[in-house]
Amino acid sequence: MKVVILAGGFGTRISEESYLKPKPMVEIGGRPILWHIMKYYSSFGFDDFIICLGYKGTVIKEYFSNYYLHASDITIDFRNNNTVTFHHNVAEPWRITLVDTGLSTMTGGRIKRIAPYIEEDQFMVTYGDGLSDVNLHDLLSFHRNHSGSITITSVQPKGRFGVLNLDENSKVEGFIEKPEKGGSWINAGYMVMNRSIFDFIDGDQTELESNVLLPFSEQGQLFAYQHHGFWQPMDTVWERNKLETLFQSNEAPWVRW
Repeated sequence: MKVVILAGGFGTRISEESYLKPKPMVEIGGRPILWHIMKYYSSFGFDDFIICLGYKGTVIKEYFSNYYLHASDITIDFRNNNTVTFHHNVAEPWRITLVDTGLSTMTGGRIKRIAPYIEEDQFMVTYGDGLSDVNLHDLLSFHRNHSGSITITSVQPKGRFGVLNLDENSKVEGFIEKPEKGGSWINAGYMVMNRSIFDFIDGDQTELESNVLLPFSEQGQLFAYQHHGFWQPMDTVWERNKLETLFQSNEAPWVRW
């Protein structure tokens, strides 16, 4: 089954890092977050990737083009026609299709552009800037057991602000510092889609959330797999540092390898 990763956005909210490279190439533990996402899917046996490129897409192309070289010990023999010998190389079981989906193309348009590379009736989609410990086998089973065309993984993120408990006279009766669950379910990515959705995406300016997911929900074709475990986006440097701390302390819930 193909795994489509949306990796073409500008990453303006983490511009401290993304002015030099696309946000999916911002590193956690010395590896791009894109690599972490792929390793996570691969740990469930999903090894066939399509990466939607846009902003600074050549950085991603060059990274994977040279991946075998960078992951190996090498000997370069200048005395013998610059012969390169690889030692202790580590090869991932991945097949990666890198597709230039346009600099300013919206998320739905990027998915439309990779339609020629999807042969199966179903495929997975996620964003290139979020990590989770969602069970991908359970997610896929959930999708196949309902009648809808799209499944999104939904989470309840921790509240960003403290909550006041007020009585009818506006007297504060209690205070909860950043409640564990914010209350609202949001789209966390890690989606499964039927190939038929390509017929409902008009072109490059089609936005996935508002122009595809919303109409499908109105037609009863969108389902949410509720995930109660770990999920963390990387929209800011603070969130990047949070992920780095988890990884360095060996407490990263997404690490299954």
